[in-house]
Order: sequence, then structure tokens, then C-alpha cells
Amino acid sequence: MRWNLRMVAAERGIWKSTELRRQLADAGLEISAGKMSGLWTGTPTTIRLEDLDIICFVLNCSPTELLIREPEKIAAARPQKAQVSSGGSVPSMVPRLGRNRTTPPA
Repeated sequence: MRWNLRMVAAERGIWKSTELRRQLADAGLEISAGKMSGLWTGTPTTIRLEDLDIICFVLNCSPTELLIREPEKIAAARPQKAQVSSGGSVPSMVPRLGRNRTTPPA
């Protein structure tokens, strides 16, 4: 996912992180300068749902406007399936079900 706070804020006429930080504080969310920098530059490490709710309230937006899905990154991170050689087949995997145990006493 990509964090889109700066673009959403700009669409609402907020061009500086200090201005957004002040508006968030007015709404009851005190954010440190360091955390605000991370949110503004698009590299937040974590965000609480309560904080996200206040950010959405201040910007009059929904979380889906702030969090942009990137399915191509997920597809690129998936392991590739094994290639079948020209003359052979891919060996099948057999699950191991534990040791050969006897049935419990009756």
C-alpha cells in the first residue's frame, strides 16, 4: 500500500505539514514533529486506527483515499511457480502426517 496523505491534503488546500499538524491538534490529535514528517513524506511506520479516524475527519476523506492499493507489488513479490522441464514433470509433494502411530487402545 502507498500512503497518499500529502496529495489528499493538497486537494483540501493544505500545503504544509505544520498546517495539518495544527489542525490535527485542534481536533485532539497531538503528533510529534518526527511522526508528522513520516506521515507527510509518505513513510509512516505505524498508525493507530484512532489517529487515522481523526486524520480522515480533519481532511474530510475516507481511509481508502489515504491508502492506495498496489496489487502489482504483491504480484511481483510472489514466488514464481516451478517451471516444467521439456521432458519431465515437476515432482509432487506428499504431506507428512507425523510418525507411523498405532491406534489408541480401546
